[in-house]
Amino acid sequence: MSKSVLSRRDFLKLSGYGLMGMFLPNLSLKPSNDIFDTLLGRVIDRSLWSYEEPDRKSKRKKLYWHDLTLRITNSTISEDKTAYNRVWYEVEEGGYVYSGSIQPVRTVLNVPQLVSLDGALGDVSVPFTDAHLEANPNSELVYRLYYETVHWVTASAVLSDGSIWYALLDDKFEQSYFVPGEHIRLIPDEELSPLSTDIPNADKRIEVRLNDQLVLGYEKGRLVFATRTATGGRLRSGTYTTPVGDYITYHKRPTRHMAAGDLASSGFDLPGVPWVTYIKENGTSFHGTYWHNDYGRPRSHGCINLTPQAAKWLYRWSTPTVPSNKEFVYGRVGTRVDIIE
Repeated sequence: MSKSVLSRRDFLKLSGYGLMGMFLPNLSLKPSNDIFDTLLGRVIDRSLWSYEEPDRKSKRKKLYWHDLTLRITNSTISEDKTAYNRVWYEVEEGGYVYSGSIQPVRTVLNVPQLVSLDGALGDVSVPFTDAHLEANPNSELVYRLYYETVHWVTASAVLSDGSIWYALLDDKFEQSYFVPGEHIRLIPDEELSPLSTDIPNADKRIEVRLNDQLVLGYEKGRLVFATRTATGGRLRSGTYTTPVGDYITYHKRPTRHMAAGDLASSGFDLPGVPWVTYIKENGTSFHGTYWHNDYGRPRSHGCINLTPQAAKWLYRWSTPTVPSNKEFVYGRVGTRVDIIE
């Protein structure tokens, strides 16, 4: 079977169209770098097969388990033109894995710092890190935190071996847990600065097309942003359709621990959900997603799932602006959102 392999030029072109979030994390590229040099993929599903071709009907090669990381060497478009997501990843061990079941990740270790009493915002820069009840690797495990989740770092602790651990705030249960500081990248203020400040808020508009599973951003009627999404769907525990209507982005948080329902039946418990932009009091929001990479079909509990990079862009571009030292902003103003069929 012939395959359409995306070249480095193709990836950069897709990035220019605002669609890179469909495939890869936000990588800082230098001309001499290969985009795949440090790219890994974390298995999101409980288990995942690789195939000889980018097609589930082809021969199976190898079975992988949840949270295993694979080295991604290239990306391929399948020949199935009826599929909502045709992207497959080629892996170093040979074969292809479906992109919707893989979270693209990197392993970047940081130099930990002593955090001031004001705290700081940080994101996980490794495929995952285990959060403990105390600053001790032998203490009780509380959560596994995943790549690009965002957390408030409230304190730092120096262990007897000289290593620094960070205390992270759990904003839902009002407790703290601890992770190695080298696994958290402290986010600089300039990375949170608002975008397109020269454009009046009245001239900005977000459009969500449910049938097309697209999120579009407009400035003065000109398209400036486009990305695929996964909106509310029909799950085992019920129907959670994203509501059609006109809204505004009145409530925003850089991070939120989202949890509800029975985990055995479509419930969820998700710490560190990044770049949350609410449009309804019931919790309907745009936000980054790390528990799937499967955009193009409805599958959420009503929210508008985006890649973390796309959610961050929308968070920075829309109003109101959240100061870098604030946990949230809540008000009666915001950027217009039109959700249509």
